[in-house]
Amino acid sequence: MISALVTASKFFAVLSSFITIGALLALAFLVLDKDGKLSTSGAKIRSIISISAFAWFFSSVLNILFTLANILGESVTAVLDPAVLQSFVLQISLGQYLFFQTLIALFVAITSRLLTSSGYTAILLLISLIAISAPVFQSHAASSGSHALAIGSLLIHVIALSFWVGGVIAIALLNQEDRKISLPRFSQVALWAAIAVVISGVLNASARLNFAAAWSSSYAYVVILKVLITFVLLYFGYKHRNYLAAKPSVNWRAMTRLISVEAAIMIFVTALGSWLSSNQPPSRDSQEPFNAALAIAGMEMPGAPNFTRILFEYDPSIFMIGLLVLAVALYIKGVVILTRRGDKWPVGRTISFALGISAIDFATSGGLGVYAHFAFSWHMVAHMVLGMIAPIGIVLGAPITLALRTLPQSRDGQELGVRGLLIKALHSRYARVLTNPVVALAIFDGSLFALYFTSLFGGMMQSHQGHLFMSIHFILTGILFFHVIVGVDPNPRKVPHIIRIVILFAAMSIHAFFSVALMSASTLIDGGYFESLQRPWSLDLLADQRTGGAIGWAMGEIPILIALVATFIQWMRDDSHEAKRIDRNTARMAALGQPDELAQYNLYLNNLNKKDREANQ
Repeated sequence: MISALVTASKFFAVLSSFITIGALLALAFLVLDKDGKLSTSGAKIRSIISISAFAWFFSSVLNILFTLANILGESVTAVLDPAVLQSFVLQISLGQYLFFQTLIALFVAITSRLLTSSGYTAILLLISLIAISAPVFQSHAASSGSHALAIGSLLIHVIALSFWVGGVIAIALLNQEDRKISLPRFSQVALWAAIAVVISGVLNASARLNFAAAWSSSYAYVVILKVLITFVLLYFGYKHRNYLAAKPSVNWRAMTRLISVEAAIMIFVTALGSWLSSNQPPSRDSQEPFNAALAIAGMEMPGAPNFTRILFEYDPSIFMIGLLVLAVALYIKGVVILTRRGDKWPVGRTISFALGISAIDFATSGGLGVYAHFAFSWHMVAHMVLGMIAPIGIVLGAPITLALRTLPQSRDGQELGVRGLLIKALHSRYARVLTNPVVALAIFDGSLFALYFTSLFGGMMQSHQGHLFMSIHFILTGILFFHVIVGVDPNPRKVPHIIRIVILFAAMSIHAFFSVALMSASTLIDGGYFESLQRPWSLDLLADQRTGGAIGWAMGEIPILIALVATFIQWMRDDSHEAKRIDRNTARMAALGQPDELAQYNLYLNNLNKKDREANQ
């Protein structure tokens, strides 16, 4: 009985969270706004968000109670003891994640009633995506081997499903006029989401199921049923695109019926997914002894590092790969749009972006990423690549400029549009604060001390989500810093080149101080993580930590020196462009028979001098 209640509460929590995300997606990007402000249709969708978010909150509360009762084997009334509940939601990982999701659901429910613009709606959408992702890290996938594959694929699966299922339900709830406007744009989102759902589902099943022995289990039957229904939904998506391709003679009555049936099927698929997530998949038969590396790091202990292993080892971090594939796909699509329009995009920028993406993949899934889990020295190499080498390539690839030139614009002349949202974000006060060179430096270098000289590092190394957070943090802080210093994309504030050079010297000094402090440390900073792995090579952990400090010093100084040279070159080019501008202006003024800027300035000084002499007489 309790297990059925767990499944039912999880189903309603998942379904209501998907509806919330779909409605937020519609409000932020699909329906028309008025210069970024909510329209009448937007106000109606805001009510849907509030109702679904409150349903998400209440069903999440019930899911916590039923899950705890199921774990303890007690009745629901027995777990209402405040002490028992407090212990579960504050001390047990599963309870912490479920409680975090519940709090976010309540936050979304309350703040959704205060939404007035599409920009803040997009922020609330991101927060909701984080909330639905949290429990994934304590799912059945987290207890299997290949953490990066199992958890990463499930993360992508859940997020993509929320866009696909939630978006379809949101479209079904819109009135016909809003549906006509929203569906063409959602069709593009749904295509990408459907592809992600299928690929991530296959990868997750391969990581979790023992296919040789699981076909006779009820779990496998439900998986097969879900796969078959997914293909039915893909057919519905195909029909959508065919209907839209028939413009302007779209049969909207038939389209509405199709969407309604599709939404109903998706609700059923969500119920199947809730059942799967509430039940343990058939375990892989294994008589192998306890493997510390596999249990803690989620992968087999590699051999002692050498050039060949570093170059060719590969353990896919699926979530990071998904993000990188999405970034590359969007970048390529932007370049293709420009090419079809007859515009040119510098090849050097594309190469820089590709090198940056490749460096991230190598430092997260490649041999470097593998050994970063097992030795602090290699972790520091990966950190330097993610935070100081890859960001330079990304920044020089000018992705923001490409986005501004290719993103969809207003559909009616009044809508802010996706491109308008990006421009608004770039000119917001938050962007001005973040792109202040002092703030960028504080985040870039200050986070080093906050991470490595507190208990954060040891705690994050113990979990897949910790590794993922560190990787994303290193990438984003590096991109922010080098965007301010050497970026070619639009910046909400113009930083003088001399200030950039001063900031670079400050970064070099702070980084050197951090590395020396790390090399001088007499205790391990990993909280016992590397010792628990029981690695058979590089047994002196303190020496390896000091080597990591030395590597951080050496690898950190080189990118900063490169950025220093690049800043100096940019300074010279800007001066050259300014000189050419003055020369062109002088020639233009001379052609008009007027004095140039210098002559005007000299005349101004002469007039001041003449007035001074007359005043003294």
